[in-house]
Amino acid sequence: MSLLDLLTGNTGNQVAEQAENKFGISKNQIIALLAVATPLVISYLRNKSQDANEAESLNKALDKDHDGSILDDPSQLENRQNEGGSILSHIFGNQKNTVENQLSQNTGISIDKIGPVLAMLAPVIMGYIGKEKQQNNVGAGGLGDLLGGILGNASNQAQDQSVSPLNDILGSVLGGGGQSSGNPLNDILGSVLGGGQQQKQQSGGIGDLLGNLLGGK
Repeated sequence: MSLLDLLTGNTGNQVAEQAENKFGISKNQIIALLAVATPLVISYLRNKSQDANEAESLNKALDKDHDGSILDDPSQLENRQNEGGSILSHIFGNQKNTVENQLSQNTGISIDKIGPVLAMLAPVIMGYIGKEKQQNNVGAGGLGDLLGGILGNASNQAQDQSVSPLNDILGSVLGGGGQSSGNPLNDILGSVLGGGQQQKQQSGGIGDLLGNLLGGK
């Protein structure tokens, strides 16, 4: 399953429906958040996996807790929300609040809901990575290449099929990391989501793409 398939297929829709019912946020907003948050999480994990100890820790976590079953059984979502919060704290560390603020600004999801929604989505993202790991028979040493391949394939697919706002969002998010600074927060949030003083959400970029998608709800 490609990253685009995850977002646009049955799993993405079921996840969005559950989050919509729980938080009162539109399905399109949830899917837009998933389209931005998934490559962000994967980018952070790819950077972390460059460290052998982090790679081994991630490998064990994926083997133990993230076999991909959640993709076929989204009823697990609510029960695993606390786990999702811990996942995000580990991945983003002291940048967690910054990430949540930027995602809140660019998706229109209120800051008091963005954290709980992300915590609900995190086990889905990890389940997707775990399933890809199993299917490709990858160990700790190959995680960086696996994660980089997921992002690269998704970028190519989104650009080849750029016929919807969701594809445009994913393509723009992934395109923002082309010249990596080594910091996914700068690559994705800064370059694409309009961090700092650029305010891209008001003058093009991901903000306009989100507007196109959310306007179609």
